[in-house]
Amino acid sequence: MGFDSVTEFSLRDIDHVYIDSKVVGSSVARRAFNLFEPSRVSIVEAEPFADDKGELSALQFDRSKKNIYLTEFKGTFFKRCPGARPGLTCCNYFVLNLGLQCNMNCSYCYLQSFINTPVMKIYTNIEQALNELEVMGRDLSGETLRVGTGEVIDSLSLDPLSLYSRELIRFFRKYPKWKLEFKTKSSQVDQFLDVEHAGNVVVSFSMNPQNVIASEEHGTASLLGRLEAAAKCRDRGFPLAFHFDPMIWHDGWRESYAQLVREVTARFAPHEVPISSVGALRFQPEQRHLMRERFGLSSMVTSAEVVSSADGKLRYDQSVREEMFEFLIGEFRKHSAEWRIFLCMETPETWLGAVKAMPKSVVGLEQAFDGRVARVFGARKEIEKGI
Repeated sequence: MGFDSVTEFSLRDIDHVYIDSKVVGSSVARRAFNLFEPSRVSIVEAEPFADDKGELSALQFDRSKKNIYLTEFKGTFFKRCPGARPGLTCCNYFVLNLGLQCNMNCSYCYLQSFINTPVMKIYTNIEQALNELEVMGRDLSGETLRVGTGEVIDSLSLDPLSLYSRELIRFFRKYPKWKLEFKTKSSQVDQFLDVEHAGNVVVSFSMNPQNVIASEEHGTASLLGRLEAAAKCRDRGFPLAFHFDPMIWHDGWRESYAQLVREVTARFAPHEVPISSVGALRFQPEQRHLMRERFGLSSMVTSAEVVSSADGKLRYDQSVREEMFEFLIGEFRKHSAEWRIFLCMETPETWLGAVKAMPKSVVGLEQAFDGRVARVFGARKEIEKGI
């Protein structure tokens, strides 16, 4: 595909932008006309590559990351995080999906297990998404609602085109008890740093050692690029979050992750990163063949020794996960006991093994794992179904 493992993807790497004729007047479409030369922009009446039905081949999946389709979304933007499922301990997170498919190319990406769209999509009807949040605000304006935009598309890597970060930051000023999280593997933050915020917009960076980034996270920002972007956000008063997820086992993993902790703690204090998370490699069995077709067998991921877990995903054995989590958390605690780190999409058994406690008993995490907001959300959905 031509992704350089040490060069961050940018808009200049896009092959083509297709604009649904119904949304030509949208703000995102207007920016596309300004940002891309005319030969790279087309107005279309239907989704491009629509003949590519069913499961995508490796070449088709690669192509989907180089083409953008601007169109409206017909469904519901605001949903529960997929971590809210039986058998996993969920932090009551909600997601707001403003696009589909990621322009970066991580070997382990879970989108490979279910994405069959032949192009990346940016949804132009952000007003509908904001209206859905307004509705939630009628019942939950005084609650600590946590909303992220990085479930099925990186929150910021295409933001220089959409500029949705600016609109969302302004919207969340009306709900100071809510928290908005931009989750990214990019360094694209300059476009919103001048926007006044209410201190409730968390800029969140996925972190891995540089050797893992170079090997497995193609087209993403380097570790230094992410750390420098995080420092810019901190200096503008934005709270930060770091997600050490997925941790990937490899020869020398202890030293790699110890060095990562040194890089982070040399630049940031615990109070500047109120909560961080850690998780380990996991993926759906059905994506394994595509991962191997796209990245070969020399990858740390495609050659990993994994077993089927209770939720159906392939993971490292529980003892391996606990060892990795304990090590990383322990390295942070060597620097300060104030670092707050929770496990992402993990079982209660792993919590007890690695953290020696369940999240509601960990200082600083009680509120995140309080299910009251989720129950209100569920009750509203039941009411809507009955209408």
